Amino acid sequence: MRTVLVTGPGGAGRTTVAAATALAAADRGSRTLLLSSEAIPGFPAATGPTPVTDRLDHVRIDSGEHFRAELTELQNRASGVLDLLGAGRLDGEELTELPGSPQLALLHTLRRAAEGDLSGYDTLVVDLPPLTEALALLALPEQLRRYLRRLLPAERQAARALRPVLAQLAGVPMPAQWLYEAAARKDEELAAVQALIEDGTTTLRLVAEPGPAAEDALRTARTGLALHGLTADLLVASRVLPRHSSDPWFAALAARQEKCLDHWHQDLAPVLPVHEAAHLGRDPEGVDDLAALEIPAPDERTPGRAGDPWWTEEEQDTDDGTTTIAWCLPLPGAAKEDLRLVRRGDELLLTVGPFHRIVRIASALRRCTVSGAALADGVLRVRFTPDPALWPRTS
Repeated sequence: MRTVLVTGPGGAGRTTVAAATALAAADRGSRTLLLSSEAIPGFPAATGPTPVTDRLDHVRIDSGEHFRAELTELQNRASGVLDLLGAGRLDGEELTELPGSPQLALLHTLRRAAEGDLSGYDTLVVDLPPLTEALALLALPEQLRRYLRRLLPAERQAARALRPVLAQLAGVPMPAQWLYEAAARKDEELAAVQALIEDGTTTLRLVAEPGPAAEDALRTARTGLALHGLTADLLVASRVLPRHSSDPWFAALAARQEKCLDHWHQDLAPVLPVHEAAHLGRDPEGVDDLAALEIPAPDERTPGRAGDPWWTEEEQDTDDGTTTIAWCLPLPGAAKEDLRLVRRGDELLLTVGPFHRIVRIASALRRCTVSGAALADGVLRVRFTPDPALWPRTS
């Protein structure tokens, strides 16, 4: 199953483009599923797969329903502990979803798709939140799995054989055992979502309305995508106005769009194709209006994530002959003043503007010390020097 993730700056029409992308894939003959938390005019609002056309189904993600179901299940699993503590349970009618629940509901639906619960489809199109939130969401499975490993490491499950005895003495399941079982279950679910995001057939489709604000947002987005190793296969310029008009006010808006589009075609088109979607003069209201946008279907030949974006280069100091190893990562659009690096043990903490990621250092480099870093020509190079105390001596 090919996965297409659609996002863009807020108000750019990403939901419309996601729906048009799914429709184009279905019209090409691909059995397609569209996931969206937003209402789409002319599309069913059911939370289960519901037909839109012969080959296109839609699922609306209800974050409130998901939050209530998850919390109710959590109370049922922890019933022994709650009864022991004398805690009262919450009814589903009194549960109000908390901030962050839409993101968790989307991850849950992606997990269902990754594990085959939503099976039988050739193409999965996902309407993501606005750009900055979407990049944070796509990084969330990896981050949460790291938190689980740090908070509940497997090696702490000592005296596992004693837990049944302790549970019989106390009369309830031991909390530690319940926590480890819940953590293992969540780790499996997050691993499935992470595998879907990092799959070689998964691509990202960007949507932006031409203008100065969109140019700044896309410049920042390219850095965030590179930091997380994500690949965009298309930039959809939405709501493009006609080039010529006798109205001076309208003509000025069109000229500003045209200037931005020229920049995109010159700077991005060599690596990121740009598709111009015309402004319909109104909000799309159904399948016919979506088809009129002429959004291209996902190209099955377009590669997705290329694998690990990092690579190593050996460098030699001409003064003392010291050999260093540069660990390199492309970061287009990044600025030195927005870049921060911290090494902690076997991990490298990277902050680039609003984006943050913790990566595990390559095994060979863990026996080295960080001797410097540089950002040049859009490439970050972290220099490592072999530590004599950790590398074996050679004669």
